[in-house]
Amino acid sequence: MSRRYLALWFPYLATDRLRRLGRIPAFGAPAEKPHVLVEMQGNALRLADCDRRAVRLGLTRAMTLADARARIPDLVALEAEPQADRDFLDEVAAFCDRFTPLVARDEPHGLTLDVTGCAHLFGGEAGMLDLVRQVMDRSGLSLQAAIASTPEAARACSRFGPRDIIPPGRDEAVLRLLPVAALEAEPETVIALSRAGLKTLADVAARPSETLSARFGEALAVKLRRILGHEDRRITPLRPPPDCVVERHFPEPFADTASLEAVVVRLIGEAARVLEARGEGGRAFELGFFRSDGTVRRLVIETGRPSRDAKALLRLYRERIETLADPLDPGFGFDAIKLAVPVCEPLNTQQHSLDGRAVEEEAVADLVDRLVTRFGRDRVLRFAAQDTHHPVRAAKALSAAAPMPEAVWSAPEPQEPPARPLQLFEPPQPVEAIAEVPDGPPIRFRWRRLIHDVARAEGPERIAPEWWRDGSDEPMRDYYRVEDAQGRRFWLYRTGFYEAESAPPRWFLHGLFA
Repeated sequence: MSRRYLALWFPYLATDRLRRLGRIPAFGAPAEKPHVLVEMQGNALRLADCDRRAVRLGLTRAMTLADARARIPDLVALEAEPQADRDFLDEVAAFCDRFTPLVARDEPHGLTLDVTGCAHLFGGEAGMLDLVRQVMDRSGLSLQAAIASTPEAARACSRFGPRDIIPPGRDEAVLRLLPVAALEAEPETVIALSRAGLKTLADVAARPSETLSARFGEALAVKLRRILGHEDRRITPLRPPPDCVVERHFPEPFADTASLEAVVVRLIGEAARVLEARGEGGRAFELGFFRSDGTVRRLVIETGRPSRDAKALLRLYRERIETLADPLDPGFGFDAIKLAVPVCEPLNTQQHSLDGRAVEEEAVADLVDRLVTRFGRDRVLRFAAQDTHHPVRAAKALSAAAPMPEAVWSAPEPQEPPARPLQLFEPPQPVEAIAEVPDGPPIRFRWRRLIHDVARAEGPERIAPEWWRDGSDEPMRDYYRVEDAQGRRFWLYRTGFYEAESAPPRWFLHGLFA
């Protein structure tokens, strides 16, 4: 199957955004005036964008504001907001996710959608193109769109015409009639091509590729091949495509909130069947609600381990709905609802053990998932083992919804006390200690103004620093497990050695045994 791309270009994106916000009067308003957006370029204010009325009066980008006011005295100038325009374009791209998961930004003020294999969901490419135009028109956005077999061909058609569907295999025949401006080369290059009598892409294509590359650079020849459909450059989507997608599209906007959960239940059931056929489970489930006014609401459900249990996922969805600070408002209705599973992992059918531990583990996992859904992934943590010998870095607090690292906890020796305490002080607390021999264990130490007489001691366990993290100046530590006369157990360490020309070693209390 040949690739198919839909190019969307919003020629008045910046002014349409301000018109949606009410900062520019709507079309047909009394005493409507042309509006432009300006920004400082060099030492002068220049036009960054113009609305439709200003363009009709002959204003163009890069024109100085003084020159524009000399032509149109009642011109209204506003400050350009390029970052706000980019954010708004990202919102439009998020809404276009209802048509295909492969959406890429195409500057300036454009989007490219890889719609390969998606058009049949909307009645073919013509139905998809008509639907896109209707949705953007309802959202108050001026749109020029085209469908072709390469991203550059679709872009050229949308911006330089014809703004229509180019049938597969017909790209070159149609696009050869476009002007050389469709190459979007530097102005000097376009002028040089025109002076040489090359007015259309057909004229440029008739010249040897080696001559074009030698005169104007290889980039021009590559752009020409891609526009004519000889070379396909895949787009890089803004969001990685999910592993599994199920969706529902409605012929009319769907606003019945009472029946909304029934649609979600069917989508979850379909996703569970797809994952079961693959032998996989999802770690994250993203529900996208696409409103008819272009607004998109996304709800993400995460699980601590792969899951395809429809009942458990439905419980998490209800928990998520209950915790929303901003309720799910259908507005004028939802056009589509999509369930995407961006993260999938292998999941085999489990056989419950006779002692019931598998059932208990499932119950604990469900509880953790519900807590993460209600309180957020960063507020429910669990400890994971780290591949290191350093006692402080041996464990790390991770989100309960995050994948567990490969490192595993070291198993204790049978009938032996734990080698590491459960509670560590950070930073370790200094103590005053007395040793019977210079490099031996302490026989007495003072901590928090209390003196502890050591009854038993075990060690030393020498732990070297991680020089690649701590540097080469970090001293080694000699650790001792000690028990005082009252039966309390401590984990002490000594830094430094007893040497004639150096400072005496220091003692620290690092942890307490239970």
